[in-house]
Amino acid sequence: MIKQHKEVLLYLIFGVLTTIINIVTYNIFKNLLNIDYMLSTIIAWCFAVIFAYVTNRIYVFNSKNNNKTDIVKEIMLFISVRLSSLVIDIAIMYIGVTILTINDMLIKVFANVVIIIINYIVSKKIVFKNKT
Repeated sequence: MIKQHKEVLLYLIFGVLTTIINIVTYNIFKNLLNIDYMLSTIIAWCFAVIFAYVTNRIYVFNSKNNNKTDIVKEIMLFISVRLSSLVIDIAIMYIGVTILTINDMLIKVFANVVIIIINYIVSKKIVFKNKT
C-alpha cells in the first residue's frame, strides 16, 4: 500500500515541511522583524516555493529533465503555477485577518492546507506530468 501511494505520501511529507517553512518564515518576518503581514506572506511564499520546487522535482515527482533548457522551463512553469497559490494565500490572509479579524497565524495555517491540496493537483497534472 505504501508503494502504491508513495507519491502522495511524499508530497504530504514535503508539503508539511514546506508549510512549516512558510509559517516559520512568515512568523519571523511579521513578528520578529515587524514587517506587514502581507509583505511577510510574500516573503514566506518565496522561501516555500524554492524548497517545494527542489523537493517536488527530486523526491516526489522524480523529474528526469536534466538539460538546462528543460530545467529552466520546468522552474518557470513551477513558479508561474505557484503564483496562483500566492494569490490564494494573499486572498485568504486578507479576508481572514483584515475583514474577519481572525488571528493571523490561524489563517496562515488554514491557507497552507488549502494551498497544499491545490498545489499537489496542479504539480502532478501540469508541472511534472512529463516524467521520463
